[in-house]
Amino acid sequence: MHMAIKLQSTGLNKNIGQLLTRLETWAKNPWRRFSLLLIVLLSGFLIGSSIGMLNGVLALMDPVGAFFVVLILEIMVRLRRYWPKYSKEIFTRQIMDMARIGLLYGLLLDGFKLL
Repeated sequence: MHMAIKLQSTGLNKNIGQLLTRLETWAKNPWRRFSLLLIVLLSGFLIGSSIGMLNGVLALMDPVGAFFVVLILEIMVRLRRYWPKYSKEIFTRQIMDMARIGLLYGLLLDGFKLL
């Protein structure tokens, strides 16, 4: 018989568990929220353009890299679809949307450079 091990309730464990709640409380100010969403969008763009550049430079696993990028984007879309519409976690959904849009925009812009 396998017994479930309960983690200790340490300060680090509590802080990590409350991270999204604290971030949402911090971002109640519209300017903070906008700046954080902009940072997430630009970070996604940076990651998207970096993925395209690294796959182009290495030219080793273009189909595998494309598969993983499409898989990540598809998971993000499916999470978005099944997220409750009237949930209190709107901020988390907005962060995920901005990351997804930035990643896709970075990949598309990198692809258009090749045309």
